[in-house]
Amino acid sequence: MSEAKTYACLVVADESEEFPDALIYAGLLCRNSGWRLVMLRVIEPSDPAPWASITDEMRRQARDAAESLTQRFAAEVWAECGVTAEPVLREGDLKPELRKLLDEDSSIKLVVLAAAAGAGGPGPLVAQLGKAGGLGPRPVPVLVVPGALSREEIRRLAIIGAAPPPPEAPPPA
Repeated sequence: MSEAKTYACLVVADESEEFPDALIYAGLLCRNSGWRLVMLRVIEPSDPAPWASITDEMRRQARDAAESLTQRFAAEVWAECGVTAEPVLREGDLKPELRKLLDEDSSIKLVVLAAAAGAGGPGPLVAQLGKAGGLGPRPVPVLVVPGALSREEIRRLAIIGAAPPPPEAPPPA
């Protein structure tokens, strides 16, 4: 296995209008660099129902929906980029789950997000990560794809952004 294959790029799968931009950018970047593509989908906790069986059914339905969503996105990135996305499903709040995944998987070297286009701001995740604490103690670069880019502009930027893997350390003298 080549050194580049040990690195991974992470995208956070959601149903936002801008997510496909982040997914395609990350997919093209991974294709061009040989990195793995990890797609995180976090299932937000729901309010508990009065009966445990209802709560369990709600959790099952949310998990089924998350699996369906990640399969659809995985098919899209495969069709457009020829890259297999590795889905990771988590239950909980997004920011802590994102931090946990980054702590657990040291091969993730880049997080790719897309900013919303328009005057409403960059989107909740991009805005949250800009606040104190960021992604946690391990420094991981975050690349934000502007939401106003066309698919062709995203393709051109991904080709430019695909750098070769870092050189191996020289042997000790």
